[in-house]
Amino acid sequence: MLQHIVMMKLKSTEAPQRNERLKQLESILKDLKNHISSLEKMEVGLNFSTRPTAMDIVLIASFKDEAGLEEYRVHPKHVEALAFIKEVVEEARVVDYWV
Repeated sequence: MLQHIVMMKLKSTEAPQRNERLKQLESILKDLKNHISSLEKMEVGLNFSTRPTAMDIVLIASFKDEAGLEEYRVHPKHVEALAFIKEVVEEARVVDYWV
């Protein structure tokens, strides 16, 4: 099983707008499971840590193989999600590994 983990930090905005964007991003990411068949399992979590090094949201996705991950990367719904991510995310970190 291939694990794909993405941690993201949102751009600085006022609290109400930031929370709205975070909830919108969470919803967009969770919806990917409904559209991408190669996506075996997905978790999306919102951070509650106040540490300065903390990210805001994490995505953990599981795929059978690299072909499944590639299908996910180019899927129109994922490309659509990336457009929103580029608009609201300041920083992202990715780790792909085999379990």
